[in-house]
Amino acid sequence: MYDQHVSARHLDIGVGSGYFLDKCRYPVQSPDITLMDLNLNSLDAAADRISRYRPKTHQANALEPFGLPAGTFDSVGLNWLLHCIPGDMTSKGAVFDHCRTVLAPGGVVFGSTVLTGGVPHTRFSRWMLDQLNDRNETFSNREDDLDTLTTQLDQRFRDTQVEVVGSVAIFSGRI
Repeated sequence: MYDQHVSARHLDIGVGSGYFLDKCRYPVQSPDITLMDLNLNSLDAAADRISRYRPKTHQANALEPFGLPAGTFDSVGLNWLLHCIPGDMTSKGAVFDHCRTVLAPGGVVFGSTVLTGGVPHTRFSRWMLDQLNDRNETFSNREDDLDTLTTQLDQRFRDTQVEVVGSVAIFSGRI
C-alpha cells in the first residue's frame, strides 16, 4: 500500500514505529516527510527510525484541524489509526475532512483499519476486540463498520477503493 501510494511530499498520521515508512519505496531519493501523532514517544521513535530522510514531526489530534498548511501534501497515510480514535465511524470522518485540507489537488489518502461490522469475525476475534475495547483503551472500534467507512470515503474523495482482508479494511481515495 505504501509503495503504491506514498509520494515525494507525504504526511503520515498515527506513525507507530515508522516501520512502513522505513521499508517503502519513495518516488524520489529525498522525500519530504511529516510525521503526525498525539504521542511524542511514537513521533520520536518513527523519526529516529527514518532519520535518513530528516522527517519533520508534528504533535496533533487527528480529529481536530491539523495546523499544517493547506495543499502541502500529495499523500496522507492513516495506517492502523482509525480503530484507535474515539467515536463512531461517522465522527471519525472528521479525520478525512482534515486530510482533504492538507492534500494538494490529485493527492491521495490511504490506510487501513480494523472493523467490527460488515466483515468476518471468529468467536475468538470478537472476544479479542472486546478485550481491546474494554481494557486496553487502545481500540475504539465497536461501531466501526464497512458500509459507514465506505460512505465516509465516498462523500469526500473520488476513485475510492476499499479492500477487505479478514476484518481489516485497506482503503484509498483521491481529491
